[in-house]
Amino acid sequence: MTLASRYSRLLIFAAILPLTGCLLRTRTVERQISTAPLKTATQAELIDYINRQAAQVRSMNATVDIDTSVGGEKKGKVTDITEIRGYVLARKPSMLHMIGLMPVVRTKAFDMVSDGQTFKLSIPPENRFLEGRNDVPTPNAKNSLESMRPQYIYDAILLREIDPNNEIAVMDNGLEEVAGPKGRKVDQPDYAIDVIRKNPLDGHYLSRKIFFSRTDLLPYRQIIYDQDGNQATDSRYVNYKDYDGVNYPSQIEIWRPKEEYRIVLHMVKLQLNTTLTDDQFRLEQPAGVEVIHLDQPQADQMHAKREEAKR
Repeated sequence: MTLASRYSRLLIFAAILPLTGCLLRTRTVERQISTAPLKTATQAELIDYINRQAAQVRSMNATVDIDTSVGGEKKGKVTDITEIRGYVLARKPSMLHMIGLMPVVRTKAFDMVSDGQTFKLSIPPENRFLEGRNDVPTPNAKNSLESMRPQYIYDAILLREIDPNNEIAVMDNGLEEVAGPKGRKVDQPDYAIDVIRKNPLDGHYLSRKIFFSRTDLLPYRQIIYDQDGNQATDSRYVNYKDYDGVNYPSQIEIWRPKEEYRIVLHMVKLQLNTTLTDDQFRLEQPAGVEVIHLDQPQADQMHAKREEAKR
């Protein structure tokens, strides 16, 4: 490169340098943080709360109003189902019975029970009855009601203790989005307890995250994960009230992202720690219904139906 060409390049650079101030602009980005007074807690205190809450609630008998919506990004639309009246019975270690009633006429829309391992689901309006293990998917993926499992409800409404033999709990600090002045969304610090579960075959995996509000140190959200790290159930807890001496949410929202259905339970009447018998967790198969055995291959079910028809 000649001396003249180098000199000309320096002149060009010197000429455009003052102009860069017009091309570059700096602006301040402010993060809106809540000014609400915050409480503090240690990891041990939050874990102790989870275990105490789990020990306090041994059973529940609730009358609820149920809001349901089905759909999302996968289905391309969301369908809201009219609020219905329902009843929820739960008893530790893993029993649940839930009934939903049709609007106005108050006949059963669904009736389902679970012992934690297996479940039964009756859907009278469709004359169908499903039974099988909780971990077996329904063949009718288009019907979100048939994908519903009592165990999902149970895991959301009765907080499980942290098992010191099979789980490790760690704490992290994060942010939750809350309503601020004039309805604007602002960030507010929160706590989360990550529960890491031991898998005998594949090592450890994230089992659930329990989020605590810093304004009252109460759980406001719980995410349960499957062993592949996917969100299985996302539950939110709103408006805690005193029920029989126990602080318990009066509204629980349960979202199943895989099946894309949402259930919101509004507590109308709630009794905790009452005696519930085994008979209250039984569900008999109605006569004349179509029975779906989820543990049985579909081809075998079709063969059984043809044989039944011959008789």
